[in-house]
Amino acid sequence: MALRSMRKTRGCWGFIRALHKTPEAAPAPQVAEHTQLSWILTCMVRLPRLQHLHQWKAKSAKQKHDGTVGLLTYPVLQAADVLLYKSTHVPVGEDQVQHMELVQDLARGFNKKYGEFFPVPKAILTSMKKVKSLRDPSAKMSKSDPDRLATVRITDSPEEIVQKFRKAVTDFTSEVTYDPARREGVSNLVAIHSAVTGLPVEEVVRQSAGLDTAHYKLLVADAVIEKFAPIKSEIEKLKMDKDHLEKVLQAGSARAKELAYPVCQEVKKLVGFQ
Repeated sequence: MALRSMRKTRGCWGFIRALHKTPEAAPAPQVAEHTQLSWILTCMVRLPRLQHLHQWKAKSAKQKHDGTVGLLTYPVLQAADVLLYKSTHVPVGEDQVQHMELVQDLARGFNKKYGEFFPVPKAILTSMKKVKSLRDPSAKMSKSDPDRLATVRITDSPEEIVQKFRKAVTDFTSEVTYDPARREGVSNLVAIHSAVTGLPVEEVVRQSAGLDTAHYKLLVADAVIEKFAPIKSEIEKLKMDKDHLEKVLQAGSARAKELAYPVCQEVKKLVGFQ
């Protein structure tokens, strides 16, 4: 299990490094303070609060209401990840807004009980709030979706990306328009196209005038392939240099530990553990 976890960490870090060329913001895969603070915060949150979170209800329903405690308390671990570094601003997607509200409430609750200690972080919504599934545009795109055609991955081949967009759910109207309330599927394609090109939605629609949705799907696929190509190339290059990734992980863990340890120690003192 530990070896599999480390292999997964290396893979994730190779992906992160491909997106951000600087090693200073390395992840913290081996910093015990994350789970220590998470346990303390878990003792401050009521069970119904976690059970009413949208993502818990949705994922638990998919698992036939057989969700684990780890899944239930995962948002508290997210809160610990944020608060441990006294973060003030956190970029999130629309689906994480409710979890950020939990982070803020936990910070306020801790401060009220033990004195001003944690900043109350603000959520920064990304320009594209939520990417929808290509197969079910009423749901968000998720890497855990069992339908492999629903999710586009940066590591997908160009052929796979084209296939997924060709199979994307739209409707019986061939015109390209942006109307999320009435045309979820096509609007999702327009939003993706806008995100990868940096063009406003209105400009994307204007440039697509005269195209039917079948041809438009291929246009979006090409734009996504072009956007992903340099990132995918960098991922492959980094994966070939595992020693470098190990060194960056170790340096990142050490730096994270340096920042996290004194905060966690102070929290322990405040709550009476020391």
